[in-house]
Amino acid sequence: MVTYLDASTAPLRNTGQIRLYGEEGFAGMRKACDLTARCLDELVPMVKPGVTTDAIDRFVFEFGMDHGALPATLNYRGYTKSSCTSINHVVCHGIPDNKPLKEGDIVNIDVTYILDGWHGDSSRMYPVGTIKRAAERLLEVTYECLMRGIAAIKPGARTGAIGAAIQTYAEAERCSVVRDFCGHGVGQLFHDAPNILHYGTVNEGVEMRPGMIFTVEPMINLGRPHVKVLSDGWTAVTRDRSLSAQYEHTIGVTDTGCEIFTLSPKKLDRPGLPA
Repeated sequence: MVTYLDASTAPLRNTGQIRLYGEEGFAGMRKACDLTARCLDELVPMVKPGVTTDAIDRFVFEFGMDHGALPATLNYRGYTKSSCTSINHVVCHGIPDNKPLKEGDIVNIDVTYILDGWHGDSSRMYPVGTIKRAAERLLEVTYECLMRGIAAIKPGARTGAIGAAIQTYAEAERCSVVRDFCGHGVGQLFHDAPNILHYGTVNEGVEMRPGMIFTVEPMINLGRPHVKVLSDGWTAVTRDRSLSAQYEHTIGVTDTGCEIFTLSPKKLDRPGLPA
């Protein structure tokens, strides 16, 4: 049975219970998420052919340090980088390295900063130079999936409504939804209850209540939904090597709907795509 508890009295560990945050929690998340969004904005002109994902990762680390924040992925369960950079057929958790980006690549950059104990988690897709129309269309579909999922968030609805909105649209556009990874509760913990599936039906999942904070981060493939994790233990790729894309926002459930904490201050939530 799902239980909810006041986040201010909850232990700092994932107990499987769903935390409900008050205004203090929402205020802390606004600051952490704004920093993450500003970092992702600053990366827009940096992502171009010839730039390495290691250089992007160094920027993420230095930007966080300059603003009093620590990248949450750094040394998380043995992960040694400050961000995840997932290129082309990499679904998620791509590890930055010294290989240069190429013209026509698409790359997801996933950043989480810890600021004053709060976790701001977000990711965006970035086109590298001029990309093919199929790749551009995948980015458009994936972003629309994200926003349709977010539009389903309101108190009293179930989290399955988020997945249903995403799956219905993605499959109507002849794309597939990755099942192996999902969104998650976030706040004072990096990963917390509940899991947010990006597929399903409206009457599945837990009831959304004001004060819940979680991510919505659909991974959409041009081909089939199946993935595999490489020998490094982190990098997940499409089994059929089709392109994959992902966008992610951190969301707080309010009395009337929801608040998106990670919106771009510069309105660059979908870099390189037509407005």
